Amino acid sequence: MLSPPVPTPVNWVILAEAVHLFCHVYEPRTAHGGFALVLLTPAFFILIGDTAASIPLVLTSYCYFLGSLCVSIVLYRLSPLHPLYHVPGPRLWRVSKVFGIWIASTGHQHLYVKQAHDKYGPVIRTGPNEVSVVDVDAVASVFGSGGLPKGQYYEARKDPKAPTNLHTLLGEAHANRRRLWNRGMSTESLKEYEEIIAKRATQLLDCIADMRTIDFSAWISYFAFDFMGDMAFGGGFELLADEDDRTNIWPIIEKFSVAISIFTHVPWAAKTLMLFPIPARDRLQDFGIENATRRSKSAAKSKDLWYHLMDEAGLEKEKPLVGDVIADGALAIIAGADTTASAFASLFFLLLSHPKYYEQLQEEIDSQFPHGVDPMDTRSHADMKILNACINETLRLQPPVRTNGPRQVPSGSRGKIIAGLFIPEGTQVYIPPYSLHLDSRYFSPSPDKFMPERWIDPALAPNAAAFIPFSYGPANCVGKNLARQQMAMVTCLLLSRLKFRFAPGFDAAAWPMQLHDHFITTKGPLIVSVRRR
Repeated sequence: MLSPPVPTPVNWVILAEAVHLFCHVYEPRTAHGGFALVLLTPAFFILIGDTAASIPLVLTSYCYFLGSLCVSIVLYRLSPLHPLYHVPGPRLWRVSKVFGIWIASTGHQHLYVKQAHDKYGPVIRTGPNEVSVVDVDAVASVFGSGGLPKGQYYEARKDPKAPTNLHTLLGEAHANRRRLWNRGMSTESLKEYEEIIAKRATQLLDCIADMRTIDFSAWISYFAFDFMGDMAFGGGFELLADEDDRTNIWPIIEKFSVAISIFTHVPWAAKTLMLFPIPARDRLQDFGIENATRRSKSAAKSKDLWYHLMDEAGLEKEKPLVGDVIADGALAIIAGADTTASAFASLFFLLLSHPKYYEQLQEEIDSQFPHGVDPMDTRSHADMKILNACINETLRLQPPVRTNGPRQVPSGSRGKIIAGLFIPEGTQVYIPPYSLHLDSRYFSPSPDKFMPERWIDPALAPNAAAFIPFSYGPANCVGKNLARQQMAMVTCLLLSRLKFRFAPGFDAAAWPMQLHDHFITTKGPLIVSVRRR
């Protein structure tokens, strides 16, 4: 009996090249689609062949095919044939997003990207079809009106079984939803929220005033979460008061944020993963539904965010869908609480690390709010130069969203010129705030140092267009004014009543490395000593 002939390597190389070309033209949108193509194509050709499909034959065939396919992909991504060949960057980053996944998992993506920009220049290639741009001229062309739309990165964050939130919407749908958010973040609405901030800030003060040593990161997170619950759903959270409540949802939020920040580096894989049960995601959905149900059954004590997103004032032609409002309410709590808490923790860390500025701010607060005057009176905050300079400098050095999400050059657009460089269609484009904020072209001298005076002294004035802690353009952070309002009110209250310093034995120098970039910023313990003034 004749044994089956050994597969011809050339045939499998040709087939691999054909599959690679097919995927280049018709890119698989999901992992299961891609894997089905790669696994079934060789099987089809084996089955229609004249030889018996023995196990050795099948294994050898797949080795030839998969090996040839991998080599073809790698060579193409490194070759002059690739449309991003002219963009410099680390060689391994060009080959595969596997390295992007690993970098994201470390929590130090912002540092790796900054180091790559320092080495290769303002425009670098961070993936097979991905670039990062650190150039002030790119801000408006990417984020501004008429700039680039959100693409695969944001599509991967969508849950196919749940309504979409503002973060993932595009085009007209985003504009319509943003209109509701803008009402909820208007000057009039912010005035409504002052009383809620003041109540929670006073509660925070009462909790920590006599504790002597605290984890400031944790306590400011409890405050931010409780406040956002009040603001978004009319209440329901008591992390400041209830120790058991702190372990209920906060760890789940952080775990899901870490996981999704890793998955979105490979959008086609994320779409497949979203089809399966994900405990953290499902718990967050239940969390949103629970609070929305409670809020819908209660009368609003004030015009909270739910009031505006649900259009209880009746200003829209069509009533918003309850599912959409639930999704946006959960987004407000997750995004708002974490980013605000991160900014607060960074502000206090930088002040404690630079006693000179701590004392200057202390003096300004004491001067502005003598005994008997409410330090949370927002009418005075706009005129406090040192306070606002310290907040700006914190947001510059430690932006709450360090790398941000990319935009995508639309298919069929024939590409776009960004920062003087041609970027082909389909490319994901990052403008990382952390790297931009530390660029000496826009922030000098000493862009890596905490220097609040650069926001006061005209001779040191930074390039304002390069300052994007809340992103830029029509899809910028809708809650940026609320975040600043919280920072001003709470900082003035705490520093007027308490004295802070690093706790003995706390390794302050190591703390910045505990700020992890997972789209939002997760943070390590910030241990400080507290005493009443």
